Amino acid sequence: MEIKKVTDPSFRRYGRVVRNIDFTGLVEALNTKTPLPEEVVYEPSVAELEALPVFAELQTKAYGELPIQIGYCNGRNYLLNALEYHRSSEINVAGTDAILLVGAQQDITDDFTYDTALVEGFLLPKGTAVELYATTLHYAPCSAGDHSFQVAIVLPRDTNLPLEKEHEGWEDRLITAKNKWLIGHAQGGLPEGSHIGLVGKNVDCRE
Repeated sequence: MEIKKVTDPSFRRYGRVVRNIDFTGLVEALNTKTPLPEEVVYEPSVAELEALPVFAELQTKAYGELPIQIGYCNGRNYLLNALEYHRSSEINVAGTDAILLVGAQQDITDDFTYDTALVEGFLLPKGTAVELYATTLHYAPCSAGDHSFQVAIVLPRDTNLPLEKEHEGWEDRLITAKNKWLIGHAQGGLPEGSHIGLVGKNVDCRE
């Protein structure tokens, strides 16, 4: 697939580059205080990252004083596997080069299926931060080469934590964690009971 840059005008449908915040300390912390595993690992809230000065700046500027969390998604990955969305923007900060596979919530059908041929890929260079809009479908980043990636994930507090209630019917059946709606691919390795609605190829960013 064609991999564009997040500075390409076509990315504006999905998000924007964050330019008014200094992420130098967060990138350094990602590189020195978080793992570089072979398998993809996600931690929604990490105290060492949230102790950095950028935490208060993000909470004030990017989220209008809403409580937030900073975690990470690190590992080696090349496949789409699933797509998720939130009721809020998500900020991704690249500790290494990474590729984001994204789509638009507006293209989900009434029966909650989505054609993976619509997915687009964008390079997120090391040190760059982007805001993914609430209507942007996304999942774990992909490796931009033969190495694991490190990406900080900023979201409203408690996003992706375990649910407290059962959710059934209509869009509710897509809810797999707090503030997380998920559509999986049959080859994505998701837990039993996940909504499998991605139609088409399990996109590989290397192809």
